[in-house]
Amino acid sequence: MTGPNPDIKHPIAMHPRVGFLKGLVSAPNIEIGDFTYYDDPDGPDKFAEKCVLHHYPFIGDRLIIGKFCAIAEGARFIMNGANHAMSGFSTYPFNIFGHGWEEGFDPQTWSREIRGDTTIGNDVWIGMDAVIMPGVRIGHGAIVAAKSVVTHDVPPYAIVAGNAAKVVKMRFDEFTVRRLLAAAWWDWPVDKIGRNLNAIRGADISRLEAAV
Repeated sequence: MTGPNPDIKHPIAMHPRVGFLKGLVSAPNIEIGDFTYYDDPDGPDKFAEKCVLHHYPFIGDRLIIGKFCAIAEGARFIMNGANHAMSGFSTYPFNIFGHGWEEGFDPQTWSREIRGDTTIGNDVWIGMDAVIMPGVRIGHGAIVAAKSVVTHDVPPYAIVAGNAAKVVKMRFDEFTVRRLLAAAWWDWPVDKIGRNLNAIRGADISRLEAAV
């Protein structure tokens, strides 16, 4: 097998700020693919506690991050536990403080705000201090610019930036994107990936397809 072991927590010698997250995150409601890493000068070990916020098991939502993703320092994934009921005049969560304020609270007013799992595709680059809101789906090969706030789904191979993040550029034309998604190199056996790195990191789609 060529390449690093995806189960190694700190794969770069003398550089402990980078970690493969699959071996560092044990939360059952977080799923992370091989070789996805987080880079933080304080270390990647507290990724789940530091970067995945308001993620409560009783809600049932999951954070799913694909393979070969690069996540920069300060990225935040806001999960559904951050949502407040918005159907009434006030969004204040009176019920959580008890002492009678919980009486008459209709849980459905809150559960209607749950937006489902947050899903990050394969080969996604998330820039420094980017914020991903609940229920968002980010497509394969997308890039999220630093300090962006992603409130809506991101197409595969799009570059998004801003608050709220918008598509500023597509990395490739539509035909090439379809071919890249069909090739799905991130699902190849790791030894095959190692043999075809020049095709994967190059820009010749025919060469990549020839390796499929």
